Amino acid sequence: MLYRAYQTHADLLSPTRLAAQYLGKALWHDKADRSLTRRFASAMEVYSRMRLTHTRPPYGIDSVMVDDEEVAVHEEAALVTPFGTLLHFRKESNAVHPPVLLAAPLSGHFATLLRETVRTLLRDHDVYVTDWHNARDVPLWHGGFGLDDYTLRIIDFLEAIGPGVHMVAVCQPCVAALAATALMGEDDNPAAPRSLTLMAGPVDCRVNPTTVNKLANDRSIGWFERNLISHVPWPHAGMMRRVYPGFLQLSAFMSMNPDRHKQQFAKLYRHLVDGEIEQADTIRTFYDEYLAVNDLPAEFYLETVERVFQTYDLPRGKLTVGERAVNPAAIRRTALLTVEGERDDICSVGQTVAAQDLCTGVRPYLKTHHLQAGVGHYGVFSGSKWNAQIYPRVRETIHTATELH
Repeated sequence: MLYRAYQTHADLLSPTRLAAQYLGKALWHDKADRSLTRRFASAMEVYSRMRLTHTRPPYGIDSVMVDDEEVAVHEEAALVTPFGTLLHFRKESNAVHPPVLLAAPLSGHFATLLRETVRTLLRDHDVYVTDWHNARDVPLWHGGFGLDDYTLRIIDFLEAIGPGVHMVAVCQPCVAALAATALMGEDDNPAAPRSLTLMAGPVDCRVNPTTVNKLANDRSIGWFERNLISHVPWPHAGMMRRVYPGFLQLSAFMSMNPDRHKQQFAKLYRHLVDGEIEQADTIRTFYDEYLAVNDLPAEFYLETVERVFQTYDLPRGKLTVGERAVNPAAIRRTALLTVEGERDDICSVGQTVAAQDLCTGVRPYLKTHHLQAGVGHYGVFSGSKWNAQIYPRVRETIHTATELH
């Protein structure tokens, strides 16, 4: 009923938002700063943008600088599965760069949230991304998708790329990425990553718990299932699939700092009225991405809450994939880099570096930790400090591990 109520409300408002979108464009005039018409057009645009979308935005990476030369970039599907695509950003360049799989979160937003991460990695690497599909668009006959499935798809994607690959996991998938690397190390799989970079991920949520961690433990897993899981309504392709709706996840994120979002939309209005288009575009771009929501399969959401945030299976040595126990000590030939942000209020300091203690089979000279001062969660993989201070450590780890092999 919750999803149906949301969808009905969105459908009812859709005509007015569409009308506001076109009316705002029709009334816009570049040389009418602060006029009544400009104010009305600006208000119409702001209103039309205060909505959720459910389609992945474009990555928009058409070219990248490689060795001071601009080269074209093409998106290609290297492997397509019902719940996700292994997306390859192929560069028109003769330069040989190490392949990197960027494991994106499945947490209410699309993988395009890592657009800047992809763009930066492309300078020196052959980049692939786990481009997860919106669960409400996956027909019911494809079955479920849980935490084990995520881990197994990572293994499939690494094998599709082939030997010599490296992996960078951002936030939520750090647990699955570590588990996949452990299983492949135990099997002596030739496609096991040569390096594993874990960035701001909840490896051990017992360490320095955040508000997010505490909320996950305030209720039983049964409460989460009864109150947060809905069925996809008609007419979507995934009709009747059980999901954790993306709009609920976004609502939770926005409720953590509602005043900031109100202020940003107020700034957008003022920038438009004053003709400050460049500043307005910055806010537009952010919210085009932030308000694009991705429904999570119910199995994946519930298993992540329970096994990662409530029972702490990985750090307690209890994590399994199918019937196989995950043994991080089986990782022997993979270099390990962990990255944390000093001001991260989603995945706090200590939770990601815990992987270093779990991976006892990795020799000390292959282990590195980087604590970035002055950044929060998103600053770990985007922004000026990501580009200037964190990325060089990631690049060094990847290239050193490549040379060692």
